[in-house]
Amino acid sequence: MQWQLSSKTRKTGKKLKKSSKKFRKQRGRDYLPAKIGALKVRPKRVRGGAYKQIILSSDTANVAVRSEYKKAKILTVSANPADNQFVRRNIITKGAIIDTDLGKARVTSRPGQNGIINAILTEEKK
Repeated sequence: MQWQLSSKTRKTGKKLKKSSKKFRKQRGRDYLPAKIGALKVRPKRVRGGAYKQIILSSDTANVAVRSEYKKAKILTVSANPADNQFVRRNIITKGAIIDTDLGKARVTSRPGQNGIINAILTEEKK
């Protein structure tokens, strides 16, 4: 588990005194990557009682073609600026370039938080 806490040292390397204990609100969560496959969504309760929808896998994306959205089948991940290994593992993150049946599209949503995959068509299939 990850904790979202400030550093224990200064830039110079000087140790800082602990100012408070760890609180539950400072906990992070494990990374659950969105992959290509049948739709699987996991709800996650967050602070304030709200819920985030975490996509574990999806095979469709809402692709913006000019001024309208079309549902497109995701074929593969062709590029991902977050990590080169994500391309090999077909992991979808914001900014990833995906191959769809309409053409290449860039993901604009955050699948790990929004529960949906939205994309903008960058290169139409000929």
